[in-house]
Amino acid sequence: MNAVMVDVTSYELLWPTTLFVTEGQRVARSSGGMWSDRVIWLLTEALSGTTAVADFEDAASLRGFGQADPWASADPWASASPRAAHGDPQREWFTELINRAGELRHAIAPRPYWPQRRADGSSFPRSDSRDVRREFAQIITELEGNGYLVEAFGEECVDDHRNLPDPAEVIDRRLGIAGLWPLMPAAWDDDTFYGLVEVFHDLLSRPRQRRFHSWNDCGWHYSEFHVVPGQTLYRWKINHMLRSAGIDYELAAEGEDRGRLVATTDDARSQLVQHVLHASPPDSKDQVEHAIALFRSRSTSLENKRSAIVALAGVLEERRQLIREDIGKPDEGALFEIANRYALRHRRADQRGDYDAAFLDWIFWWYLATVELTNRLIAARR
Repeated sequence: MNAVMVDVTSYELLWPTTLFVTEGQRVARSSGGMWSDRVIWLLTEALSGTTAVADFEDAASLRGFGQADPWASADPWASASPRAAHGDPQREWFTELINRAGELRHAIAPRPYWPQRRADGSSFPRSDSRDVRREFAQIITELEGNGYLVEAFGEECVDDHRNLPDPAEVIDRRLGIAGLWPLMPAAWDDDTFYGLVEVFHDLLSRPRQRRFHSWNDCGWHYSEFHVVPGQTLYRWKINHMLRSAGIDYELAAEGEDRGRLVATTDDARSQLVQHVLHASPPDSKDQVEHAIALFRSRSTSLENKRSAIVALAGVLEERRQLIREDIGKPDEGALFEIANRYALRHRRADQRGDYDAAFLDWIFWWYLATVELTNRLIAARR
């Protein structure tokens, strides 16, 4: 493509790259008179500033016409435009942007300025739980302003006088705590704060379309809501916030505890969890998901960790013949000896129970890695 070139160095991404690509590809496949509006809304939301929107609009001038795209004013319910991507500079521009999304740099907060760096002699200003709660409230306010809570809370319109749900009651029905809307972060205790983090994960959905209602300055109205991109963006924002604050929890992206706060681990173990969740056969998937949820829960106990290990041991017991054939009988015996000799499965009087809690972490990850290994052995036999 020679006529249209995208200068990706001019843009900064506010979204996860994969989410931007997924939503961009969906928009690229759409057609009809609302196509350019969808592009502008995506660029407005996912990229910092207005440069990308201006460049997209400028691309229209490369058509060689002295007027706007004749298809842009078509019936919004019309079928695909006869103008293909080739020869339509705006579609070519957008297609190239999506194809090169991996080159986009992410927007970052500016480095602390002199007064902040000098405030307490440290490189970064200190933060506490109140700062995190205020930041969380800001994230929700931003998403609300972009229509992410319209599906849950409704939206006001000068032409529509229906009674809207009370957001405080919507939250109360889920969390069991009244009076949490409007958000007042200074009034939250830890349980309320973390509960709200999880509740909003389930309430948010991304609107893929918006239109401006000019009558009586009504404002933007949103439609075509989709849960997955909304929750994906929310988890990305919240997990970044928690990491920056030094809080060792994150919202789970998959599994039985998806959308719930779980204890964080290093990257290698996080990848192990993802591999196991994705690759476990249907006959053991529920057991594996339940074991992982028990182990990484924010409120997990020693008993929960033991139960998680027992669940994984049950999966491996069902695969004992596979382990014996592909790994070897001595190793197969050693694998189950740990769970049987220590007070994990049968809890007999002759079993050891006076071990450090760190032992539970070690054996859980060992068993989970063995489940992942046997998943691959099963897949290789198919």
